Amino acid sequence: MQLRGAVFLGQNTDMVIESLELGDLGPGDVLVRYGASGVCHSDLSVLNGTLPFPGPAILGHEGAGKVEAVGDGVTKVRVGDTVVVSFVPACGQCFHCVRGEGQLCQQGMMGEPRFKRSDGQLIAGALGGCATFAECTIVKERSLVKVETDLPVEQLALIGCGVTTGTGAVLNTAKVVPGSSVAVIGCGGVGQAAIQGARIAGAATIVAVDTVQSKLDMAAKLGATDVVLVGDGDPVSRVRGLTGGVGVDYAFEVIGAAATLRQAYDMVRRGGMAVAVGVPAFGVELGIPIADLILGEKCVKGSLYGSAQIAYDFPRLVKLAEAGQLDLGAMVSRTIGLDDINDSFRAMQAGEVIRSVVSYS
Repeated sequence: MQLRGAVFLGQNTDMVIESLELGDLGPGDVLVRYGASGVCHSDLSVLNGTLPFPGPAILGHEGAGKVEAVGDGVTKVRVGDTVVVSFVPACGQCFHCVRGEGQLCQQGMMGEPRFKRSDGQLIAGALGGCATFAECTIVKERSLVKVETDLPVEQLALIGCGVTTGTGAVLNTAKVVPGSSVAVIGCGGVGQAAIQGARIAGAATIVAVDTVQSKLDMAAKLGATDVVLVGDGDPVSRVRGLTGGVGVDYAFEVIGAAATLRQAYDMVRRGGMAVAVGVPAFGVELGIPIADLILGEKCVKGSLYGSAQIAYDFPRLVKLAEAGQLDLGAMVSRTIGLDDINDSFRAMQAGEVIRSVVSYS
């Protein structure tokens, strides 16, 4: 099968649109034709080397589409099903999966070499092998969740990563309770999802923190009760001031930097929880005063993929969107074609978008 895809060649270089060929289906394989792919910051982290991954490869890990063919032994999806792809496939059998920790599945996130370039070179999809920056791909059945909905595929795609990561950090990892206070540092796609998750959880105070006013304006529309523009005073003092100096119950760092994670830690009250959601470069360490950690009974917790159990969480998020409690449409800033993929990362870095979405329809 011939298709078009954006090939990542190496760090700090533009991807190149190429004609590619897909191999044959094997046992447990599913051929998916993508309808849309979100452009996520984690892909930028591969492009700039924050997350080391060798090229050439196909990036993209936030997508939804239709099943076009299935291999032997596939039982959970069939031709014609609408599916959302997961970059953290859950095998269901390893140490973590059987304990309800599918986000920590020991199968790992490496994809198989599914694509053949014009010179015969075989390449894989990065980040779980999803390869959503290609029109079609072949993935294992465990990487897919069937959903039944009339939501636009451009919105469904966001559930594959950003929405699940953000809302899951709030609902699954932190388990935010009604009436609580929350701060979210970083209001891109994942941050906006976290803000919506806090609203869904019933938080009474939701403080959005960012360097870009337009992102704060969107955060206010999606549920933030207060906004803090970084550069206009110390963000920690301003957030604590909104709680009478006590600090928030939960603070979510959605950037992936030690400095802002320390701010999140300093924003939470005694007995509060700081949640690390953004992924930093490997080797970055957090320095916190241990005495304060102990005497204040604070908690610093990591959140991988929103601690999601995809078979449950993907359909749950669809239902929340259908009920109007989760606004996916507001998070789609631009709908683009595959040829505009490189410019979408420029727009991301410039703070111009919440999410760009590649549409293949």
